[in-house]
Amino acid sequence: MDPDLLLFWAKKSAALLVLPPLGPMLVIMLGLLRGSRGRWLAWCGLACAWLFSAPASVGWMLDALEAVPLPTAGQLADTQAIVILAGGQRRYAPEFGGATVNALSLERLRHGARLARRTGLPVLVSGGRVRDDRRPEAELMAEALAEDFGVVARWLDTESRDTGENARNSASLLAADGIRRIVLVTHAAHMARARASFEATGLAVLPAPTAWLGDPDRERDALDLLPTPRAAFAGWYAAHEWLGRLAYSLRERF
Repeated sequence: MDPDLLLFWAKKSAALLVLPPLGPMLVIMLGLLRGSRGRWLAWCGLACAWLFSAPASVGWMLDALEAVPLPTAGQLADTQAIVILAGGQRRYAPEFGGATVNALSLERLRHGARLARRTGLPVLVSGGRVRDDRRPEAELMAEALAEDFGVVARWLDTESRDTGENARNSASLLAADGIRRIVLVTHAAHMARARASFEATGLAVLPAPTAWLGDPDRERDALDLLPTPRAAFAGWYAAHEWLGRLAYSLRERF
């Protein structure tokens, strides 16, 4: 097996075991299996599950991740291309004749298309296939971008499987056309990690975040201590980004 692919699946498996909902469930299960001696462990798992699904605690985790300003018109004028990162695909979409982009990718495409129309900058879409039986996400993104937003992507990176590969492969494609200053489009919570990866390739990056999952201006009340489905998804996303930051930090250190 390809060592890079093996490493990719190892990272995915580790994240699955640590992140909610499975991570806290495993902690609870381990505590219950230990009987009365593991009761404290089960309570810890329950507390983690609660923290990652309550608006109050999830909002606190998101505040630091999503503190990214929007680009100004002057900053946009000094860039050469727009890079939109994939966020996943919806495999079963019969109304579209097959697979299509998922909601995360669609949010990024909408913002990227608006920036492209406003600035006239060329667009690169980046996203490969996680499984061999699926189409590269960049192809699905390019189709949605053209058919739904009237914007044609100039470059397609169809090989990337994670943020690091997004950065390296995109930089290689853009270098062939002498492009070094980009507008980067991804979710606000993902921006810091994505920006660091792209800047590590030597690109000058102007963040263009979209789709904030939190709301730092919202006044929170007692009801925000109760778990909700929306907060549970945002909690998983926040945990994924904090884990990614930790992994990147450890990789740079060692």
